[in-house]
Amino acid sequence: MKFTKMHGIGNDYVYVDCTKKVLANPQEVARIVSDRHFGIGSDGLILINPSEKVDFEMAMYNADGSRAEMCGNGIRCVAKYVYDYGLTDKTEIRIETLGGIKKLELTVESASSQKGGGFPKENPERGRVSKVKVDMGAPELLAERIPVAVDCRQAVDVPLQVEGKSYQMTCVSMGNPHCVVFLEEDVRGLDLEKIGPAFENHPCFPKRVNTEFVNVLDEHTLRMRVWERGSGETLACGTGACATAVAAVLNHKTEGEVTVQLLGGDLQISWGGGDSPVYMTGGAATVFEGEILLGEGAIGLG
Repeated sequence: MKFTKMHGIGNDYVYVDCTKKVLANPQEVARIVSDRHFGIGSDGLILINPSEKVDFEMAMYNADGSRAEMCGNGIRCVAKYVYDYGLTDKTEIRIETLGGIKKLELTVESASSQKGGGFPKENPERGRVSKVKVDMGAPELLAERIPVAVDCRQAVDVPLQVEGKSYQMTCVSMGNPHCVVFLEEDVRGLDLEKIGPAFENHPCFPKRVNTEFVNVLDEHTLRMRVWERGSGETLACGTGACATAVAAVLNHKTEGEVTVQLLGGDLQISWGGGDSPVYMTGGAATVFEGEILLGEGAIGLG
């Protein structure tokens, strides 16, 4: 199987072009390629498929093989892939996901201005995508649609008991479920390997949940660590950064335009409140191309 390894501020996935071929058993393939010792090493697998509705479809699988609705960092990389590899000449595209159709604006620079010259190596005069702005759509705040099991219409600053400790959570869906927890203690010192699974699998979340642990640095800056459903701690989560920015506005902690600092880098998020869309802007990078041999029956391309 030919693949391309890409990342959005450290949130790395294996990308496969399925616009002309179909990948069989992507759940098993995701588990194989994501293994950082016996596979390629990634937070999951993303397939770039044709779409009957819009320009392309993104099919995302977590490292454990489970299907996920959306990935903000992943969709920026999909946009970079389809432009850089000549699948489209558009700099404004729409991509279908399980979390809805997303609109993306691509910033293109000359390949020579980018570190390493960019991929693919052919057609060096063709520009490469350096940054992508994504219209992530309006956040979903109704508890039953996130979903989160609480006795209120919206889960904004509501208590949650996790392993005997009380937290205040705000829940938001950005096409996938998020639980945002603001903390006074420095999130850089948290033992996420211990606390993350307890949030992810809490009975309050019928479809499990992505959890963001957040420090408010000032009215325009947030620091965040994330435990992603099905993948564990990752260096970044685009939908999580969007959910965090929305939660910060709802809790009167920041204004509508913020920088979210993640382990892998920064994202710029803006939200006008209400039913207005959330906009996310950040980079996307190609790491390397390759080909992997998979066990018989694990993969089928046709």
